[in-house]
Amino acid sequence: MNPASDGTSVSLNKIYSKLSGPIEDLGPARRSLLFAEVSNFTYFREPVVVELAGRLGLSESRFFDRGGAQAYVFETREDCIVACRGTEPNEWNDIKADVNAARVAAETVGRVHRGFKEEVDDLWPLLEKVLVNNSKTLWFCGHSLGAAMASICAGRCRLSHIRSNPRALYTYGCPRVGTSRYVHYVELDYTRWVNNNDIVTRVPPAWMGYRHVGCEMYLNAYGKVRKVTGWQRTKDRWRGFWMGIKKGRIDNFEDHSIDRYIEFIHAYVKEQESAGNKNGNNGN
Repeated sequence: MNPASDGTSVSLNKIYSKLSGPIEDLGPARRSLLFAEVSNFTYFREPVVVELAGRLGLSESRFFDRGGAQAYVFETREDCIVACRGTEPNEWNDIKADVNAARVAAETVGRVHRGFKEEVDDLWPLLEKVLVNNSKTLWFCGHSLGAAMASICAGRCRLSHIRSNPRALYTYGCPRVGTSRYVHYVELDYTRWVNNNDIVTRVPPAWMGYRHVGCEMYLNAYGKVRKVTGWQRTKDRWRGFWMGIKKGRIDNFEDHSIDRYIEFIHAYVKEQESAGNKNGNNGN
């Protein structure tokens, strides 16, 4: 989670995204940065979220909470974003959802993480009422537990009577949500960001039958987007772990911070745009 979830230490100068038109017009890198920042907003108190969202260009913000399962719906003239809130260590409901890793029958096929499903079961009826009449381009995003919830919500939305299908799903530090049959049952435009040693992306373990899905965007030990093989990933994880030890931190937990995702994706955006300018295009 974001350590400044009380909203007291947020730096408004560190909002990198600014919407002035449809999200669809943004390139992939800019879009990833936008949804990382929106996912971060969900950790703050509601008045702070409203201010942050307004500065980013989101004209409407609505907060939903049922039994500790929480999400925001943000809107502009063209777009609607569902952002689910991640784990808050002082919230027993969140902790219970994270550790309740037993597999249960999904509402579709296969099996799904019991704790994540129960969170969505609580929240989905509220979101469904809002989305049923939505005619705007619909997006889902989240970090940590919020990423898992957003994944399940996007799938439910795709299969429901809601007329606006999810345009895309963006997650950051997402745990494994369900079995292979479950995660592959619904086809979504899904971008899944993984930061090197982020421990949450490796749970629940694959030996329990859990699987990832989506287009993985991997950030290496230096915070750079790279395509890696299994062996290269193993070496890179050890590199990141050793770099963390030398700095007196545990890389597995540090890499899960949404702030680190935002920092590295912002650097990636600048790198892409710089390369694009040299080539005579926008590089987004």
